[in-house]
Amino acid sequence: MARTQGSKAVITGPLVRDAARSLFARHGYSAVSMRQIAAQVGVQVGTLYAYTPDKQALLADLLRGHMQDLLAAWQDDPERPALERLHSFLRFHIATSIERPEAVFLSYMELRSLTPENRRQIATLRRRYEEALETILAAGVAEGTMHIPDLRLATMALIAMLTGVVNWYRDGGRLDQERVVAIYWELVRGAVGT
Repeated sequence: MARTQGSKAVITGPLVRDAARSLFARHGYSAVSMRQIAAQVGVQVGTLYAYTPDKQALLADLLRGHMQDLLAAWQDDPERPALERLHSFLRFHIATSIERPEAVFLSYMELRSLTPENRRQIATLRRRYEEALETILAAGVAEGTMHIPDLRLATMALIAMLTGVVNWYRDGGRLDQERVVAIYWELVRGAVGT
């Protein structure tokens, strides 16, 4: 791709992030070079360093941005019954996963590629997201509408199950998103003992 004449930071910065996300998801973080990212964007390798200090910082920024976006977008209403809140969480998580499969894939598969400090930062954000679900499950147990022997284990199992949709869901496939949500809802209801 040829470089656009007079490209601007507000255009090139997002292109760098998009190219890195796509290449990391397709080939794996370790297999992608800064030269490949630059070629995808259509800039010289040196130009990338105006947008990121290095490849590690770029990966951490992508994962951080994904988790921050999730946390900012998720809205819970603790006044509603726990089962309604759980259904809302399920719909939100599946829709977000289907809309951003590369970001979701990276968030789970490339955590291992982060430095310990970056991994701690991302793990803190992930824990906040997991706590949103765990809070709903705890409310369901308190209400008596859910029967869960281990809240933490149930939280992790449910998130893994819901996130797994990115591995097989395809637009135009056998199941549309609404049908997937309906089937998953039955599975989740069984998992929480309703």
